[in-house]
Amino acid sequence: MQEIKQDTNQENKLDPSYYDKVDEVLHHYGRNQSSLIPVIQEIQQEYRYLPPELLTYIAKKLGINEAKAYSVATFYENFSFEPKGKYIIKVCDGTACHVRKSIPILECLYKELGLSNTKNTSEDMLFTVETVSCLGACGLAPVLTVNDKVYAAMTPEKTEELLKELRGEEA
Repeated sequence: MQEIKQDTNQENKLDPSYYDKVDEVLHHYGRNQSSLIPVIQEIQQEYRYLPPELLTYIAKKLGINEAKAYSVATFYENFSFEPKGKYIIKVCDGTACHVRKSIPILECLYKELGLSNTKNTSEDMLFTVETVSCLGACGLAPVLTVNDKVYAAMTPEKTEELLKELRGEEA
């Protein structure tokens, strides 16, 4: 196991506990190619993103080439190679939400969290802001979700209050 863990300098960036977690997950699902998706789903759930070093490690452990593992992980939108915050805020910008002013909500989040359309995770790793085409709650527009919990009829003022509440959970 150590031999694989020390294969590249890039892999050495992660704490050894990350690899121990992968080994634990692999033990649970089994070391066969069909385990790739559930394994990387669980790793992403654990760390809120899929560290590329771990995907390489998983591929080796499952006996598949790295390119295949990356093609699977990049095919599905829910996998992210970039670290995400504790709170993942998705702002709907579908037609109903857009018409009912979702953009000022997004602008409020950007301003309050020091983010932009090119920087979507806060420095403290508490918040990640994403826009989505539709959250399927058009009658409640404008909406956003925080870790999949829906917040309806949002305004910039309600958004500021929500951020205060979420930050209060951290205290």
